[in-house]
Amino acid sequence: MILPGAASQSLAAALAAETNDALAVVERTRFADGEFKIRTDSVDDRAIIVASTVSSDAHIELLQLQDIASQHAEEVVTVLPYMGYGRQDEAFSAGEPVSARAIARAISTSTDRVLTVTPHEPDICECFDVPCESVDGAPLLADSLPENLSEPLFLAPDEGAIDLADAVCTAYGDGETDYFEKTRDHDTGEIELSPSETDAADRDVVVTDDIIATGSTMSKAIERLRTQDVGRVFAVCVHPMLAANARTKLEKAGIEAIYGTDTLERSVTTVSVAPVIADAL
Repeated sequence: MILPGAASQSLAAALAAETNDALAVVERTRFADGEFKIRTDSVDDRAIIVASTVSSDAHIELLQLQDIASQHAEEVVTVLPYMGYGRQDEAFSAGEPVSARAIARAISTSTDRVLTVTPHEPDICECFDVPCESVDGAPLLADSLPENLSEPLFLAPDEGAIDLADAVCTAYGDGETDYFEKTRDHDTGEIELSPSETDAADRDVVVTDDIIATGSTMSKAIERLRTQDVGRVFAVCVHPMLAANARTKLEKAGIEAIYGTDTLERSVTTVSVAPVIADAL
């Protein structure tokens, strides 16, 4: 049986269709003091919890779902399409926690295994006290792109993310990959982004990333591309967080379209990661 978190209802339904598992209906009650509790119908011997932890409430809800599941199921699998606090994978200065590790340990207490989707830091899987596996949602993004891209160039935000651009390009079946190189103006201190080697003129460009959060870096990259007489510019990401005014920044920069998966269910979600999760289950 699949138990959906509030932020992952569409993905949970898609996964149920892929696996032929029953989909539980989760009821939520909010109390006057702000606390809440959940309730669901009967749980099978195997419980698959699907919950992107995009907020503090989502983390609490996940722990409650795990508690229900562990009371009834012989096996509990926790699927984290998007893991909140996953980018805080180290103490960046003295006196700070490793938040990702703290969250992972809490999640580990009531599950037998964990699945994540394209984590920002792959080593995050080592923070869990139970077996944890990551699956890659990047190749699925190619399905969202137009079929008639002109000499497509797939650009990663930096050299370290070139594998992501390669994955989308390979799945699309045409094009080249490159990454943005950062150069700093020593007089003004401003950072400029440009493709490191490949000429982008007159080509359709697909800017790829694992997550679009504030959109600041990507919008600057798009603005830079627009000065090079490129064709259309698309943005694809596994996790379309699009916090605050990120969508506005990208539109103002001149983006043609934004495509994301349903690890975070947004208006730009165009493809589901349910098939790769189902394969891993």
